[in-house]
Amino acid sequence: HQEKYYAASTRQTYQAALPRGYEGQFGPGIKALIPTLYFGMNTSEPKILEFLQYFGILISDGELSNLLIKDQAGFHVEKDEVYEAGLRSSPWQHTDDTQTRVDGQNQHCHVLCNPVYTVYQTLPKKDRLSVLDVLRHGRPRIFRLNQEALGYLENLPFSKANWQILKNWCSEQDLDEPAFLARLKVLLPDLGAQQRKAVIDAAAVAAYHVEKDVSVIQALLCDDAPQFNWLTREMMLCWVHEGRPYKKLLPVIPLHQKLLDDFIKSFWKYYDQLLAYRQKPTPEERQHLEAEFDRLFATRTDYEALDQRIAKSQAKKNSLLLVLKHPELPLHNNPAELGARQRVRKRDVSFGPRTEDGVKSWDTFGTLAETTKKLGLSFYHYLVDRISGTNQIKPLADLVSSRANELNLGWSFLLP
Repeated sequence: HQEKYYAASTRQTYQAALPRGYEGQFGPGIKALIPTLYFGMNTSEPKILEFLQYFGILISDGELSNLLIKDQAGFHVEKDEVYEAGLRSSPWQHTDDTQTRVDGQNQHCHVLCNPVYTVYQTLPKKDRLSVLDVLRHGRPRIFRLNQEALGYLENLPFSKANWQILKNWCSEQDLDEPAFLARLKVLLPDLGAQQRKAVIDAAAVAAYHVEKDVSVIQALLCDDAPQFNWLTREMMLCWVHEGRPYKKLLPVIPLHQKLLDDFIKSFWKYYDQLLAYRQKPTPEERQHLEAEFDRLFATRTDYEALDQRIAKSQAKKNSLLLVLKHPELPLHNNPAELGARQRVRKRDVSFGPRTEDGVKSWDTFGTLAETTKKLGLSFYHYLVDRISGTNQIKPLADLVSSRANELNLGWSFLLP
């Protein structure tokens, strides 16, 4: 209800303006409740419609959909601000991805997070360049074929002539994507698809490592999928992920069963030692744990499948033991995997977005819901605050930055 007055002196009728958030047919409460149910609780649109109708709220399915994906520019802007603040908040990040259907076509939802934020970004692919796009927040791609890039390529089977062309090209000049691809086509027109992709990836990664306009991530916590190689100076592999293949071994012989059980117990005992080290890191304990790793993963049991698995873990020593250098790093990638699980649950209930507006809203509100949770805020109250324009809740990007400063997430990266 709006007040309406008639002024005899002007012979005009005056109607009170609506408060912010009451544009259209519904107020901030309903406008905030719908995305809370849909994105925060993973409720389907038909069930939300049914829920509202129980309370006598008359709304069409089309209007419900519009409230979820249309005219959300303010939230998209805040999501981008959270994204930038999150990249600045620590020199290390968790990452993972999961499949997302967009209008019936397979795409990939990338998750990037740390203890103070989570961001979702849906892209058509999950290759190395796509992950790099996520780390760079979608900035236009740049490429630099310098000595670092050539170092990534030295073990690939290039002909002597092509390798010489790459060496002659080597420089510290940055090129945008069209210019780089055009030059690559002119200088190396006969490269195979795999070699061409490697050159493009290497040049993109080398450019990223010296970039000034984005917070360059120093260490990535992830699984051992090949697209994560090269991206950051250091990589920390997930110990929980590394332990899963051991559980998949199914020995039949009792002796092999005992050998496997004994090694798994030793594996997790060592994991507990790493957890203790994170609380009280010392140079002496670091040396001890490194020697203990060499001893544990030099184990040979004559159970061939187990020995092969142990050898694979041994080859990942540097990535599994990055925590000895940076004790603040988690030993697992659970935060990113839990973030991906949220998208999986959303996908199970709602299948997938069908439009670009839908994709953008899935990413934006997923980001805001998970980030408010990590900041200890009510997602619903946050939405009401923004929709009604009261702005009593500080910008989430500021809260992410202040919380990151309190936690001092990258203290060891600042040491000489």
